[in-house]
Amino acid sequence: MQHIIRRRFIIAGQVQGVGFRPFVFRIAHERQLTGTVCNAPEGVVLEVQGPPEATDGFGRDLTDKLPPLARITSLEQSDVETVDGEEIFAILASSAGQGHNVLISPDTATCDDCLADMRDPANPRYRYPFTNCTNCGPRYTITRSIPYDREKTSMACFPLCPVCREEYENPLDRRFHAQPNACPECGPKVWLCAPSDEQTALDNEQTAPDTQRLVENDAAILRIAELLAQGRIAAIKGLGGFHLAVDACNGQAVERLRERKNRKGKPLAVMVPDLETARQFAHISPAEEKWLTGNKRPIMLLRKKSGTPLAQGISPDNEFFGVMLPYTPLHHVLFEHYRARTQGPPALVMTSGNSSSAPIAIGNREALQRLGGIADVFLLHNRDILIRTDDSVMRILPAAETEDGTPQMFRRARGFTPSPVFLAQKGACVFGTGPELKNTMCYSKGDQAFVSQHIGDMENLETYGFYKEIAAHLQDILQVTPELLVHDLHPDYMTTPYAAQRSREENIPMVGLQHHYAHIHSVAAENKHQGPLIGLALDGTGYGEDATLWGGECLYVDTRTLEHRRLAHFTPVPLPGGEAAIRNPWRIAQAMLRACGMELPPDKTPWLPAQTQAANMVEQMLERGVNCPLSSSCGRLFDAVAALLGICLEVSYEGQAAIRLEAAQDMNAQGRYECTFTSSDGAPVLFDTLHLFAQAARDHMDGVAPGVISRKFHAGLVFGLAELAASMAEQTGTKVVGLSGGVMQNKTLSLELPAALKQRGLTALTHTELPPNDGCISLGQVAYGMRLLALQAEAG
Repeated sequence: MQHIIRRRFIIAGQVQGVGFRPFVFRIAHERQLTGTVCNAPEGVVLEVQGPPEATDGFGRDLTDKLPPLARITSLEQSDVETVDGEEIFAILASSAGQGHNVLISPDTATCDDCLADMRDPANPRYRYPFTNCTNCGPRYTITRSIPYDREKTSMACFPLCPVCREEYENPLDRRFHAQPNACPECGPKVWLCAPSDEQTALDNEQTAPDTQRLVENDAAILRIAELLAQGRIAAIKGLGGFHLAVDACNGQAVERLRERKNRKGKPLAVMVPDLETARQFAHISPAEEKWLTGNKRPIMLLRKKSGTPLAQGISPDNEFFGVMLPYTPLHHVLFEHYRARTQGPPALVMTSGNSSSAPIAIGNREALQRLGGIADVFLLHNRDILIRTDDSVMRILPAAETEDGTPQMFRRARGFTPSPVFLAQKGACVFGTGPELKNTMCYSKGDQAFVSQHIGDMENLETYGFYKEIAAHLQDILQVTPELLVHDLHPDYMTTPYAAQRSREENIPMVGLQHHYAHIHSVAAENKHQGPLIGLALDGTGYGEDATLWGGECLYVDTRTLEHRRLAHFTPVPLPGGEAAIRNPWRIAQAMLRACGMELPPDKTPWLPAQTQAANMVEQMLERGVNCPLSSSCGRLFDAVAALLGICLEVSYEGQAAIRLEAAQDMNAQGRYECTFTSSDGAPVLFDTLHLFAQAARDHMDGVAPGVISRKFHAGLVFGLAELAASMAEQTGTKVVGLSGGVMQNKTLSLELPAALKQRGLTALTHTELPPNDGCISLGQVAYGMRLLALQAEAG
């Protein structure tokens, strides 16, 4: 008699809703094994029974032949008792229970197989805008809870027709247990309406009479394409929220969108149907091509080509466009129609469906109410979006070590969330509240940190409501209970009273962590670094331990002992008018000139004569020290130099002055400004940015070109920071330097500072999974909190 064994596997990771069970079914049949497989709280649980060699081969296939979206984080196997009389391999119903070890899949771009279905006139899904299978489509944005089954998604209200039901129940079909599976007979529908037709915005299409819709289904998408080609603004319900769309080659239409959306200068993202179109106006490297055409489909920052047909107003401040390719079936159908109706390249602005600073709209009624004053027409559908998720934004930094370059995130959301960041060690569950600007939050679970999608700037009640929704949702789907809450030190951030209230109501201890130490803990955690490191935290604003505004910091951080020291910082300078100075960088330039003991002649003072009266008022504020908070911010230094050169006197979005200053560089210019640092007994070292600024001011007075000054400023700052880090590394005995903060989104610093550190024998840690901006803060808070709890447990 042939020897038979039975082996049990427990597999955790991204293994639900990604075609994993049919994959298991298929390889079990190929090996002629019997057994069972099911989704369970701990992951996918399966047992196979058969000859040892076939069972061993099955185990190898599990890891070697994974489906495209599957990701295994742990695999346990053990031999168990055989089952007499078993004749088949069966897929069992999911089992429920408290706690689970399953990764929720992010939303994924439409796969080639589904695109082939949609492009075949003989296929029932021809041009159907909700086509998907187990290898693609919505996941996170339609999921209420785990396990990921249809009744726990927003597809629960769409009963499957017989054809879709057969696909859904056939283990050999690629739509087996594809929870969003649908077709024109049984699935969601799209329709067109005008902003005034609020009745057509009923979220449940089944209750909306057909007479309330202008046009529906494919005809609605065709009509939207025609209106976009005519220069109209459309609000289009997508995957994680609404987009506002307009012809990207129509300058008047783009400016009209900016005016209505109250988005003056910030770059607008562009969607094009394919790489060939993108290459008409942007340079695309092989690494950028991989990301553009992959299954995550982020917005990629691509270098502009000269003579681009796109409207100048799309990205007026720098040499890059934000470009993405279609990632939903609806986008593909839209471009199929739009390409045939536009005179220029088929390119559409696709920007978040919100007014300035508000969260992206997700509901039909909500969109009509909030976007009715912006859009001329709405394309709606009746598949509910449960979780708001913006498009992700990233770029590729060229790297000598790899031809693929290094990814750098600007905004981490669709396609990436809620995939975790894997940590060096397991620990207790901690919740990081995140900061005020570019907020994310984070929960830890074991050795995984689940950073939320981009929430935005916590400056209004709508965003705060969104924040609380995601805090509750993530905790629910992860099924965790935090043992510690970690928040920013700033008492006025909305996240601080949130932590206090939650601490009281749920009896969870809370602790504050200074903003820039959180930055360094974040980059250390992302790189799995444990132990001491020097941190260069360079950003716009962070509430310091001395109640001043920090932002140009050289820190000592030990992630094991949690020792923190402020080793050095930029020269503190007054910000006349506080927030007014941030909005008007010329005020900072005037303050720095005064601090340097310098005065520009009127013809070299770019803000005169237009701001003469305001400049006099600023002078009085500085003289009296009234409403002039001190800031050591690196971002404010960039603002001051940009204003000094007349490159940016007022900002309409965060980082605008720095973006313009970097773009102005003459890369052929030689030399650099000198950066010095001095120390005094017991006090942090002073990195003399006034001296740096004064050199730029003298060159400006001598008529040196702004491009040369900008280049010498960037080169001098890089050299000085590297020298400072090397000096502090020698003092502390560590050769690891963590780089974090929004200023590290400056491409020049991102490329040149790690190289300068390497030349000095130092190892630079940078962000590749999370943005270096404040979107990484919540991870740093969680990493700190996990270690704090571990130290408390060790101490008893």
